[in-house]
Amino acid sequence: MESQYLKQCLGDCLKKGLAEVVEHRPADPIEYLAHWIYKYRRNLDEEEKRILERAELEEERVAAQAELERLKIEEEQRKLEEQRQAELEKELAELEAQKKEAERQLQQGQTDLPTVIEEEEEEEEEEGEEEN
Repeated sequence: MESQYLKQCLGDCLKKGLAEVVEHRPADPIEYLAHWIYKYRRNLDEEEKRILERAELEEERVAAQAELERLKIEEEQRKLEEQRQAELEKELAELEAQKKEAERQLQQGQTDLPTVIEEEEEEEEEEGEEEN
C-alpha cells in the first residue's frame, strides 16, 4: 500500500533525481538530491503555470477573434445601411425634382398628359363640324 503511494507520488521524481545523482556523483548526494527535488518541483509548478497562461491566452485569442468578426459584421451592416440611405435620398431627390417639374408645368399650363375626349364630346364636335 505504501509502496504504491510512493510510486504514484514520488516515482518519476525519484527515478530522475537518482539518475542525476549517479550521473554527476556529487560529494554530498543527499544535499544534491534535495536541491534537485526542489528544483524539479519548481519546474513542475512553472510548467503548470505556463500551461494555464497558454490556455488563458488561447481563450483571449478566441474572444478577440469573435469580437473582430462581430465588428466586421457591424461595419458591413453600417455600410449597407448607408448605401440604402443614399439610395433612398437619391430616390427622394428624383421624386422632388419630378414634383417640381410637374408643378412648374401646371403653372405654365403645360402638361404631358394626353387630352382625352369623351364620346359625347366627340359627337358634339362632329355635329359642330357638320353644321359648319
